[in-house]
Amino acid sequence: MAKWETVEVTTDVLICGGGMAACGAAVEAAHWAKKNNLKVTLVDKAAMDRSGAVAMGLSAINQYVDINSGANTVKDYIDYVRNDLMGITREDLVANIARHVDSSVHLFEKWGLPIWKDKEGKYVHEGRWQLMINGESYKIIVAEAAKNALGVDNIYERVFITEPLIDDQGRCVGAVGFSVRENKFYVFKAKAVLAMMGGAVHVFKPRSTGEGLGRSWYPPFNSGASAYFTIKAGAEMTCQEVRFIPVRFKDAYGPVGAWFLLFKSRATNALGEAYMQTRRDELDKWKPYGLVKPVPANLRNWLMMLDVMEGKGPIYMRTEEALQRISEEVPDEKERKKKLKELESEAWEDFLDMTISQALLWASTNTFPEEKPSEIAACEPYFIGSHSGASGAWVSGPEDLAPKEYFWGYPNMTTVQGLFAAGDASGASSHKFSSGSHAEGRIAAKGAISFVADNGDGGDVPDAKIEELKERILRPLDLFEQNQNASTDPDVNPNYIRPKQFMFRLQKIMDEYAGGVSTNFTTSEKMLEKGLELLEFLREDAEKLGAENHHELLRCWENVHRMWQAEAHMRTIMFREETRWPGYYFRADKPEMKDDWKVFANCKYDPKANEWSMMKRDIISITESAPAMA
Repeated sequence: MAKWETVEVTTDVLICGGGMAACGAAVEAAHWAKKNNLKVTLVDKAAMDRSGAVAMGLSAINQYVDINSGANTVKDYIDYVRNDLMGITREDLVANIARHVDSSVHLFEKWGLPIWKDKEGKYVHEGRWQLMINGESYKIIVAEAAKNALGVDNIYERVFITEPLIDDQGRCVGAVGFSVRENKFYVFKAKAVLAMMGGAVHVFKPRSTGEGLGRSWYPPFNSGASAYFTIKAGAEMTCQEVRFIPVRFKDAYGPVGAWFLLFKSRATNALGEAYMQTRRDELDKWKPYGLVKPVPANLRNWLMMLDVMEGKGPIYMRTEEALQRISEEVPDEKERKKKLKELESEAWEDFLDMTISQALLWASTNTFPEEKPSEIAACEPYFIGSHSGASGAWVSGPEDLAPKEYFWGYPNMTTVQGLFAAGDASGASSHKFSSGSHAEGRIAAKGAISFVADNGDGGDVPDAKIEELKERILRPLDLFEQNQNASTDPDVNPNYIRPKQFMFRLQKIMDEYAGGVSTNFTTSEKMLEKGLELLEFLREDAEKLGAENHHELLRCWENVHRMWQAEAHMRTIMFREETRWPGYYFRADKPEMKDDWKVFANCKYDPKANEWSMMKRDIISITESAPAMA
């Protein structure tokens, strides 16, 4: 194997990631670092302009509380989030994001993001909490501000962070990774580290296979790095059983939010029945959350899935009804036709702003949304702490809001000293989306600066440990080079496994045993036990991953990261002995929601003992509010 240079970078605060949370952290950390004479460094596996979940753009900002107008309160938002996650929410974290998120949105507009406004100059809302935007360049605008704040000399792009560095006292003091373009192994030494590397996709087999492989709702390059990094650091994790399954336009994963919220469209089965009405009695089984308004996302999924399981599919978004109804509200025929054209344009723009492939699919199938409905379906599961999922690290809340059980020194610090998390990396604080992730990144960054100012240097990691990590991380390149001639086909070799083959095996295990698409998202204790047994075999084979080049080395470690997210998920589903989120997953052996499981199901991996431990954490309300009934 060609010689790899070791590049050491010393800094005070290290931001790992380049998405919305990391961009928020960069802006905030740069401000406070100047006041404390500290250095801030950011490392991203991609390029910040198009990195993270907002890479392709968005058609809406999904969290805007609008506090100043008095339209909503922080408590209103807490109620909404708590109800949607069936009661499993860290209210202190949600409140902290909600009270700061509007300022991030105002920054976006200041930096140049076009937010839709009506004739009176007010923001156009898609729903109560959502703002419509022209968001194709959303991420570029936010990334530009972050890069200007940090300075290009403090940003390392196309470097994949692989492992945390932990000193003898258990403090996180840096990270290691490798360039995906050059023969360079990076060692970042820091006094505080922020994990903001996104959630995970392709842990489960996707609906889109064959020529559609790689299509997903959540970005395919988000591969579980945040979960792996925090788990391997020894941090306590929360809500690892909570996966998110969005309903999207089928095959190209186009967004449905604008259709439901802005256009007020209906979803029906193939018989024309609106399942949200015909199956309303099912919601009574999931009280009190089945009775709240809006109905929790997982229960909306569940009612749809029941129709599909009864053979009433496909499920359709009635686009033609919605557009015709809105246009008919205009009395003048000429103006009505003009209005219909405007609506058609908005319908296509919704895709062009964030999911161009859906517009291409509509075009290739001669779909005219004003003439006929389009099929929608539940996607495969994703692990995400920022949307309607909640998986991530267990982090400290803010001192002024958090109960003592939820506060241990600095906002958004994990249970590992010096390691902070935000965005998809922090758990139990869902519905922060892009704007809330940016705000939470700012919160975490300020906490990290305070931690460094108060605690100074951590311990060092021995050079021998660094060399050991370097050898292990680069081993797939050695394995391939040494053994590629042992077979006539480099993809089939007794001495190594290629990363794509490894990913297919992982996806098959998760799909069949952990409640994927092929089992209608259903699992059980016995299924999970078998899945964990097969996952252990896969873990053994992970030591034999082979990489032909830099790109495949990246793919090898992405799949190792996914594998750890998969194990945390299966262990936590098995630990939680109930079904709390039908529509996200259903435990056939524990089919009901139980009062004694209205707790956080947390887990922790001990790197020294190589053991997992599971624990319950109490849900402590800071609002003492009952669910808001419809």
